[in-house]
Amino acid sequence: MIKPVVREDEFLAEVAAARGDTENLHLWWLGQSGFLVQWQNHHLLLDPYLSDSLTAKYANTEKAHVRMTERVIAPERLDFIDVVTSSHNHTDHLDRETLVPLLKANPNMELVVPEANREFVADRLGLVLEQPRGLDFRKCHTLGGFTIHGFPAAHNVLERDDWGRYRHLGYIIQAGPWTLYHSGDTKLFDEMESGLKEWPIDVALLPINGDRPERGVAGNLSGAEAARLAKEIGARMVIPCHFEMFEFNTASPDEFIGTCEKIGQPYRVLRCGEGWSTTELK
Repeated sequence: MIKPVVREDEFLAEVAAARGDTENLHLWWLGQSGFLVQWQNHHLLLDPYLSDSLTAKYANTEKAHVRMTERVIAPERLDFIDVVTSSHNHTDHLDRETLVPLLKANPNMELVVPEANREFVADRLGLVLEQPRGLDFRKCHTLGGFTIHGFPAAHNVLERDDWGRYRHLGYIIQAGPWTLYHSGDTKLFDEMESGLKEWPIDVALLPINGDRPERGVAGNLSGAEAARLAKEIGARMVIPCHFEMFEFNTASPDEFIGTCEKIGQPYRVLRCGEGWSTTELK
């Protein structure tokens, strides 16, 4: 079992210490596609998965979700969250056992989801329909110190509901002078690069576990694809995610690292629980 760099009390102490730097954006990788983002004492959680719900659900099945990395923090201890996102309805991005404790610990927390999924989300979490904030492509919400824009994601295809709204989204987040792109789960699709080039992206958070149909789950960018996408859209930094959580659905970051170095794309591979800030941008 992989141990996070810091966890529980040490993690909370590190987050608290970073609050003194109000000029830079800070983030921590929580495993899978989950990140905590801090900007001027505001806190945004991106797609957190902080439980063992999938391991329990798929125990003794052909699709066992054997956890590779220990949990960084219990969700109920994150009692300072302003906004949380879910990019789509898969449990590692919309986890009741993570989100319900978070909502209890943060009664005023905003929840941002694809508008196409809002009814599903409300039902899964036991919320009134009006509570989740729905987003779609070219729509945005300004909440808790962050402006969050919806951007399509293909997992594995660009799926829409009967009203043409995307069921899978990435999020482009503006925090003061900083712009962050969290792709959610996605593969490459037409006009993805041109659409993202409209934004001055400082850091891109991209999955690297690839697409292997024998896993029996929808796929993502490979390490090489993530590196090249970051280069094409002009990201000043790319950080990989969606690996080292479940044994059946992971990948080594070696291909990602090798491609970034070959094409000259700045990158940083975080360990679970590790932080990064815009002080590292050149």
